[in-house]
Amino acid sequence: MKLIIRSAKIIDPKSKYNQKKMDVLVDNGNITSIQKDIKAPSGTKEIKGENLHLSPGLFDLHVNFRDPGFEMKEDLNSGMQAATKGGFTGVLLMPTNTPSTDNKVQVEYLINSTKGKMVEVIPAGSITENNKGKEMTQMFEMHQSGAKTFTDDKNSVQHAGMMKLALQYSKTFGGLVMNQPNDKSISGDGKMHEGDVSIQMGIKGIPSMAEEIMLSRDIELAEYTGGKVHASCISTEKSVELVRNAKKKGIQITADVAIHNLILDDNKCAEFDSLYKVFPPLRQKSDIKALIKGLKDGSIDAICSDHTPDDVEHKNREFDNASFGIIGLQTAFSLACQLEKELTLETIISKLAIEPRKILGLDVPNIAEDQKANFFCYQLGKNWSLKVEDIVSKSKNTPFTEQELSHQIMGVVYGNENSF
Repeated sequence: MKLIIRSAKIIDPKSKYNQKKMDVLVDNGNITSIQKDIKAPSGTKEIKGENLHLSPGLFDLHVNFRDPGFEMKEDLNSGMQAATKGGFTGVLLMPTNTPSTDNKVQVEYLINSTKGKMVEVIPAGSITENNKGKEMTQMFEMHQSGAKTFTDDKNSVQHAGMMKLALQYSKTFGGLVMNQPNDKSISGDGKMHEGDVSIQMGIKGIPSMAEEIMLSRDIELAEYTGGKVHASCISTEKSVELVRNAKKKGIQITADVAIHNLILDDNKCAEFDSLYKVFPPLRQKSDIKALIKGLKDGSIDAICSDHTPDDVEHKNREFDNASFGIIGLQTAFSLACQLEKELTLETIISKLAIEPRKILGLDVPNIAEDQKANFFCYQLGKNWSLKVEDIVSKSKNTPFTEQELSHQIMGVVYGNENSF
């Protein structure tokens, strides 16, 4: 396969061609030439367009594909299609399936089922058996089979001793433990952020403190054990400060934030629209401001989509009884670009493509000659909207349909595969 992208501005902080408008030629899965005006070999497919840009393929640190167990909501193929539509060439797959990814057989099933596709699917192994928080899994065996990190996803590890043990054990083979901080004894059965809006609605709230107390615990445990911890989907002002201070102390901690927690606040829940019911919940404007500041100063390392597919039966209910979650792969990049007044495009690419791979210890793609082709192409400034019929996920639970978005994605190239 020969493919050439004409007159595209490269946005890649690692590339010597960063911020330069170039032709990029791909042959047999590799970038073979980057020049101002390439004479393309015969049979080469040409991609042209107004204001084209190229950046390394995005990588999502937090997705659920519901396979195995809940394939009616999403499966591996539909999840990968959604990733491709959103400019992602890699994803970290959460282990909360049925059965959960808590042994090497399940890790190998996911790797073998997605091998050779346009999206690199990296399984996360469970910390505890069936994500129940009671018995620790064989983490080393899963690591040998290809699991790059360990988490119980939104079933946050409640027992401090279990979290301590996981950090100590993973340290022996250089593993990474991820935890979404949420003290369930405090959050209980809350449905949204605890604040003025929840009080006005008469909805039981989730205090910020539920996140912050567990995050403080995990930081203390990481310092004590010397292990590596990643805080998933942090959402509050104080959480940003906790991570910032921990990094200053030299504690091995990284963190990410879900894209919807950067652009939506709890006022969106005021009309009882369950499409805005997510976990962690949409917080206050002051939290959003702090999260963006954390991205700018490096306290928060990455942005994720927290892609959480759910069917109509569980989502289209009264707010109290509806499931948490939004699908986000197809819209994450364009939504992140709404923050361009605060974050440069280079920073957005770094938080969505480069830093996520660094956290997992993966090779970071580079738009350079003699490198494997791993990039996505988009038209900067071109407006578009996501229509329901354009959603390739099996589930449609997103509030971002029929909204004007910018920076339309044209396609991805991953080795010999492309979506143009």
